[in-house]
Order: sequence, then C-alpha cells, then structure tokens
Amino acid sequence: MIAAFLLFLWFVFNAKLTWELLVFGMAISLAISWFVRRFVIPGFSAKRQLDILKKVPGYLKYVRLLIVEIIKANIAVMRLVFTDRDVVVPKLASFKTKLSNPAARVVFADSITLTPGTITVHIQGDEFLVHCLDESMEEGLAGGVFEQELLSLESNPEDGAGA
Repeated sequence: MIAAFLLFLWFVFNAKLTWELLVFGMAISLAISWFVRRFVIPGFSAKRQLDILKKVPGYLKYVRLLIVEIIKANIAVMRLVFTDRDVVVPKLASFKTKLSNPAARVVFADSITLTPGTITVHIQGDEFLVHCLDESMEEGLAGGVFEQELLSLESNPEDGAGA
C-alpha cells in the first residue's frame, strides 16, 4: 500500500507517464517501501497501513482545526499589537496533559508553537511549559481544542498506537 501511494506521488510530481518513468517509479517506490518496513517501522504490516488509512479523516479534521486556530491566534495577536493597550503581560504557563502517546504530545506541542502568541518551551513527561505573549493566551492550553481532538484520535480503538 505504501508502494502504491509512493508510485502515485511519483506520477503526480512527474506530471507525465512514460514506460521509463513507470519502471523507475515502481523500482523506487518498492525500494522505499521495503526500507520503511525493514528499518524505519519494523512490523509495519498491511493491517497497520489500513488502520492508519482509517484515521485519515480524523487527521484531516485536526489539520483543519489547526488552520482555524492559527487564524484566530493571528487575529488575537494583531489586536494586541494594534490596540492602545499599554501593558502586555507575558506569562510562562505550566500544565499537564491527558495525552499518553509521545507522538500525540509532540503534535500537541508543535500545534501550540504554530499558533501565534504561544511557544512550547519544554516538555517533561505529561507536563508542558508554554510561553504566552500575554496572560490572556493561556486560556485554552490545558484541555483546549487541540488536546481534545488529539485525545479523540488517541483513544480510537482501531489503532492501539495512537496519533
């Protein structure tokens, strides 16, 4: 399945179909697929690939949520910059997450950093340290929309590995 997806991408990026491209694309796709299964993700089976494919709608929903939150945060930072407010109070916010999967925690930290006005400074286990441009931006970090969506992806019974 990985090889078929890689071959599809090969054709999309080449924008044409010839016998040479087909043969070379198949060889490269099979080699990369074999390498990934053998060295990058041992035990990566067709069943695991199908489980991941079943989660694609959830991943796309998360990307949509991330884009919406980035836009909202941009507007909040612009308001902070363009208003006549004299005092901006930066804050280091510390909180714990309910996410148990390390990959989900990293995605959560990156999502926080991608939204303007907040930067994930440190992760230690389930504890996060986030710098907020203003103390008002702390709201929604712990138990916010990113964490809730990642928890729903993590708790999906189809895949024990989580997000």
